[in-house]
Amino acid sequence: MSEYQYYEFQAIDRPLTEREMAELRAVSTRARISSTHFVNEYSWGSFKGDEDAWMDRYFDGFLYLANWGTHVLKLRLPSHLLDLATAQTYCGEDGLSVRRNGDKLILTFATETEDGENWIEGEGRISALMPIRGELARGDLRALYLGWLLCVQNENLDENAREPPVPPGLGQMSTALEALVEFLSLDTDLIAVASQASAPALEATADREEVRSWIAGLPSGEKDALLVRLVVDDDRSLAAELLQRLRRDRTSAGTEPTTPPRRRTVAELLQATAASAEQRRQTAATKRAAQQAQREQEAAAARIAHLDRITGSEPALWTQVDNLIAIRQPNSYDEAVALLTDLRDLARRDGREAAFETRLAALRGAHGRKVTFIERLKKAGL
Repeated sequence: MSEYQYYEFQAIDRPLTEREMAELRAVSTRARISSTHFVNEYSWGSFKGDEDAWMDRYFDGFLYLANWGTHVLKLRLPSHLLDLATAQTYCGEDGLSVRRNGDKLILTFATETEDGENWIEGEGRISALMPIRGELARGDLRALYLGWLLCVQNENLDENAREPPVPPGLGQMSTALEALVEFLSLDTDLIAVASQASAPALEATADREEVRSWIAGLPSGEKDALLVRLVVDDDRSLAAELLQRLRRDRTSAGTEPTTPPRRRTVAELLQATAASAEQRRQTAATKRAAQQAQREQEAAAARIAHLDRITGSEPALWTQVDNLIAIRQPNSYDEAVALLTDLRDLARRDGREAAFETRLAALRGAHGRKVTFIERLKKAGL
């Protein structure tokens, strides 16, 4: 298998300028570059830029994968939408990390599967994953918790370490989160166990009347400042920031759940996952056995019905066997063996097996030099 590496960067909050695109072009003459994207694939050589430096300066998202199993996703968002300390709560030595650069946070999800099993191509992958950035901006921390679960899966956390807060809605994945689970090769049994402590999903949006009432309660000076940010600064993060504030106000008003469940240890999660996986395997094995038994019952019933249809036609079937053997072709031999199998089963059912064996022995003797035919008889147990 030839080498395959895929790099894709995406700009969301601000398109690249002509000068910035020229700077990127100086790094790669083969890449596809636009005001919102940088895409390049490598079957030899490697990327000459600095991923982290580019995330700091140009882009809001980055995806990398290689056919030896390495998968990386980076997301950048304003630090006022995601607190650094909160993000660090979900980080481990291997799986999810975070760093701050000025007023931005850069999250890195990274995994490596053994020997590049089930490797995938990168084209179109980042589009499915970028909505996670918007979810994080709105205060949805499920992606961070999945990153922590990746650290658990990689067994790089102390078994006595306790899980960070479990976000609501973990059992109700968005399409983007499902894409993240696939991209990181996360254990679905581990996610299912973790989801047991997750409250139902909160409303991601608010209806118009709720927003109108909430905004009406803001001080007039603050509303003026917000409008200035929207019009003058073209602050694209403002809607997400306001939605986060609205949800916090709901919580403080007692309209959303506030009592956190007991935090489980890494060991508890892994033990429960192993038990869940074993139960799933047993359930699947039981289902397969039941399906196999059903198929065997149906096959047996079909066989009985077939024998009933040909009962009484034994003389004609023996004549047909002789005619098929005389053709001396592999296909005709197969048809003859199938008819002999029918004749044997009829004889067994009617208690005439000895007579069948006598006639079959005579048939073997008469055609003993037809090696292909005799081999087919042996294979059919005749």
